[in-house]
Amino acid sequence: MNRQAQAALLFLIGVAVLHAGLTDLYLRYVKAGLRPLLLAAGAVLIITALATAWYELRGSRTARQSPPECGGHDRGGHAHREPRVAWLLALPLFALILVAPPALGSYSAMHTGTALQRPWGFPALRAGDPLPLNVADYAGRAVYDHGHSLGHRRIKITGFIALDRSGDPFLVRMALNCCAADAQPVKIGLWGRVPPVLQPDTWLEVTGTYTGKRIKDPVGGGTIPFIKVGQARPIPAPRDPYDETWNG
Repeated sequence: MNRQAQAALLFLIGVAVLHAGLTDLYLRYVKAGLRPLLLAAGAVLIITALATAWYELRGSRTARQSPPECGGHDRGGHAHREPRVAWLLALPLFALILVAPPALGSYSAMHTGTALQRPWGFPALRAGDPLPLNVADYAGRAVYDHGHSLGHRRIKITGFIALDRSGDPFLVRMALNCCAADAQPVKIGLWGRVPPVLQPDTWLEVTGTYTGKRIKDPVGGGTIPFIKVGQARPIPAPRDPYDETWNG
């Protein structure tokens, strides 16, 4: 592939990265906090592509204006046309722009052990009834603080539904360290007034209270705490399916 084609593909990659960063598409791949780096990378790729094309164009003009060498033969020899099949490399870029991949869901969650980790501490909970918490915060307080910091307060949590082999439902959120490739689930069991029919990957808003019930995750042996459900209702999938920060 010649320099012009390389510059064109580099430009398309930069456009695809910028498109992902300027829309919510990037949230399917990386954490929200990496957006500035993604935008910067896209801009650098586009600038590099434009600079490459400009230097190549300037070099071609200089070569045409230079007098021919002795014997009338060009030092570089005959130019060879590049195979057109190389442009197929651009197809994944258009797929990135036009097709948004689905977020990791119940299948990945139930084939991976819970990734719950001991938190550094348990900050005081703010006022509110019900109190919005993310899945990891509730699970950490339920397992490692034995629910002491939760008390008898009503808690509101959102996540998607995953069912085990027995059909028992779990509320799950995938946690990211960096990108979707390292996503791991944090799971909470549902007990109490659980809706009778739940479909995997349905997003649910659960309001309930702490319960000491817990089980061992059959995948990996981690501890899965439960929440006593008082009310549950389906909700649309959130803008960022991996974000554990409450925005409501």
